Amino acid sequence: MAAELHVALVAADREVWSGEATLVVARTTSGDIGVMPGHQPLLGVLESGPVTIRTREGGTVVAAVHGGFISFADDKLSLLAEIAELSDEIDVQSAEQELARAKAEDDTEAERRADVRLRAATAGR
Repeated sequence: MAAELHVALVAADREVWSGEATLVVARTTSGDIGVMPGHQPLLGVLESGPVTIRTREGGTVVAAVHGGFISFADDKLSLLAEIAELSDEIDVQSAEQELARAKAEDDTEAERRADVRLRAATAGR
């Protein structure tokens, strides 16, 4: 049996996803990071971006994450996000409208959030 890591993706208001995985890719202030079983312990700051989780069963879970922390030790990975939503919870049409509105209003923060949501939604389908 392949090595696994236990992953908990938690937002401020709820547990978004929890389970066993073989790989997690997330964006940190130091750049993108991939965490596999046996990785060195780490603590980092999450940037807004999609988080990709390769599940034990071979599936893929994608979430839009906006800020927070990533922590890994003893094959347990915690992603503690300010805001997080799974790709299948995101309405693509709504995210596209949010992106267009943010661009029209020249709101770079809203544009970044909408872009992350749209990338996560389309990557997870």
